[in-house]
Amino acid sequence: MAAAAAGLSWRRVSSSTGPVPRSRHGHRAVAIRELVIIFGGGNEGIADELHVYNTATNQWFLPAVRGDIPPGCAAHGFVCDGTRILVFGGMVEYGRYSNDLYELQASRWLWKKVKPQAPSTGSPPCPRLGHSFSLYGNKCYLFGGLANESEDSNNNVPRYLNDFYELELQHASGVVGWSIPVTKGILPSPRESHTAIVYCRKDLGNPKMYIFGGMCGCRLNDLWELDIETMTWSRPETKGTVPLPRSLHTANVIGNKMYVFGGWVPQSAGGEISAHDGEWKCTGSFSYLNLDTTEWIGLISDCQEDKSNLLPGPRAGHCAVAVGTRLYIWSGRDGYRKAWNNQVCCKDLWYLDTEKPPAPSQVQLIRATTNSFQVKWDEVPTVEGYLLQLHADSPVPSVAGIPGTGVPETSVLSSQGPQTSANVGELHDLDKRTVNPDASVSSTVSSTRTMVTQQAVKTESSSTNGAVVKDETSLTTFNSKSEAAETAYITPSTRVNTGQTNDSHSSKTPQRQMAPVKTRDRRWYDVGIFKNNSAVVSQFYLLPEETLSISNKMESADVPDYRLLKKQDLFPGTVYRFRVAAINGCGVGPFSKVSEFKTCIPGFPGAPSTVKITKSVDCIHLSWEPPASPSGNILEYSAYLAIRSTQLQENPSQLVFMRIYCGLKTSCIVTAAQLSNAHVDYTSRPAIVFRISAKNERGYGPATQVRWLQDMKTSSSK
Repeated sequence: MAAAAAGLSWRRVSSSTGPVPRSRHGHRAVAIRELVIIFGGGNEGIADELHVYNTATNQWFLPAVRGDIPPGCAAHGFVCDGTRILVFGGMVEYGRYSNDLYELQASRWLWKKVKPQAPSTGSPPCPRLGHSFSLYGNKCYLFGGLANESEDSNNNVPRYLNDFYELELQHASGVVGWSIPVTKGILPSPRESHTAIVYCRKDLGNPKMYIFGGMCGCRLNDLWELDIETMTWSRPETKGTVPLPRSLHTANVIGNKMYVFGGWVPQSAGGEISAHDGEWKCTGSFSYLNLDTTEWIGLISDCQEDKSNLLPGPRAGHCAVAVGTRLYIWSGRDGYRKAWNNQVCCKDLWYLDTEKPPAPSQVQLIRATTNSFQVKWDEVPTVEGYLLQLHADSPVPSVAGIPGTGVPETSVLSSQGPQTSANVGELHDLDKRTVNPDASVSSTVSSTRTMVTQQAVKTESSSTNGAVVKDETSLTTFNSKSEAAETAYITPSTRVNTGQTNDSHSSKTPQRQMAPVKTRDRRWYDVGIFKNNSAVVSQFYLLPEETLSISNKMESADVPDYRLLKKQDLFPGTVYRFRVAAINGCGVGPFSKVSEFKTCIPGFPGAPSTVKITKSVDCIHLSWEPPASPSGNILEYSAYLAIRSTQLQENPSQLVFMRIYCGLKTSCIVTAAQLSNAHVDYTSRPAIVFRISAKNERGYGPATQVRWLQDMKTSSSK
């Protein structure tokens, strides 16, 4: 238990902005992408407002909801299906429970009261609280809860429930109705304030619902499984130490684990747990159930001391929600050793990264100069920073002791035909080839006269290399100054648990025609640790000979103090390879695929910028701004369109480009006939790919690539 807990790195959120909701218990939360949406709960009255926390910006806000706004409720059902949220039941005032169903369209913050059809056999669910309400596919599953047998809300006669209902949903909005499934096996005993989650193994198709714990006169810690396909209940055998009986806890699925936190547990006396637990306490214990092996693993015990306040305190009736692989916990009742009439609600928000972050997309080039790159990569949700690394085709001088400065030799880049690397960046030097505007479309690819082949970056991004798509028909360029201003370093003294890092990408990079380089000179060098997903790179850090980069250090190593290291400037006409890894509370994740960019050669023009696309009825209008560093007079611009070809069928990652414009103007028309031959790139969202480059007396400089997003209907017709 101690070893497992030592690997945890809980973070308490501080310095959030916006209207922080008042502390409470009995509330519920769901996540839509980076947003945590909280509704209901009580603390000196039942809350009726909807609160949203943006995990990416650390900001709370109150959306302007409209429509059939539901009354406040507590201990209700709360599920999320895409961008719609369903609320069922709960306590609306003391002793009075609800069986109303509301739908919230979060894309418009529009509430609607819905009235599902009654079951064909039996009655619809009675008013209740403390039930479970779980979503799988187009159905919600309702189990158990607590009903009031008395018609007088002031005279509460509790009845624990173990009824089971299925609610069929309509697509996008609305519901069909309730049904009472015919189940096999023994039904779980009546209970309320339990948890229910749905999990489907990747290798075994049947989805399973797991119910754990709850309250039925005494706390429970039994685990029940429902095979949703066969509607069969069973009691799975588990390994490991089962958590103490509890109610008002939370359970969340991340990966193949069900994380259980907090709740009311019996107050043991001399190690004995009474069957009728008249005394109870809140717990801060934390465990998970491996849903593939049904083994319980304890992470934080009920009796673990936390004198340094590094862990969330004991609580019950809190909310917990998974955003990616990060678990958030907010508020709840701190009832540790307190009587019912003296409760205090927690005000804190915590999160825990449960595993290292995934690899980001490949590094993308926004702009290249003779001695710098402006780069970006797709954001990875719920991370604390990014480690950016590079290495050059040219050997970098070895550094012994305190690093010195050395001038690397300029690399020799082969310009024989198209690149063979599968990891070339989307913005790339076109190798200064002069494209003949009179060549026919039927020219072979190897001639590089009309068609230019380059490898495309495979990325999840909807924006690349100088343009971010705001909708299907317009592009807005990045502003290099604002992006540079937003780039921020994490303080060098920050501790990062690095862990083992996969270095396999460096061995997969292509070999170029160049002077032999010693193995030690092929090292990856740190550019730095960045808070945001963009950077202006003009230097990298040289480490002492005996020191490896952060990615190769042992667990729990300090980040290098970059202030003590020498910097190496980038050089013109040099190819640099880039990779990036995300960092969270578990350490440094795997690195992205490798991207490759070349600094400009002095005298050649820079890449065009501020690319815009305007859609007309039968064509599109493509426009751009001249390069920021023209290096002489611009003689012409060329625009290229990625087109369909047999070569693409053989190698989908190698785009084939046809020149669609050559001239002095900074705009051109792309006709419907040209677009009909366009290749739709699916490396991220469907998009048509353009490249634009400028030529001066020396030749063509690097190209700016943009992706014009297509909706599925448009892309399927291409």
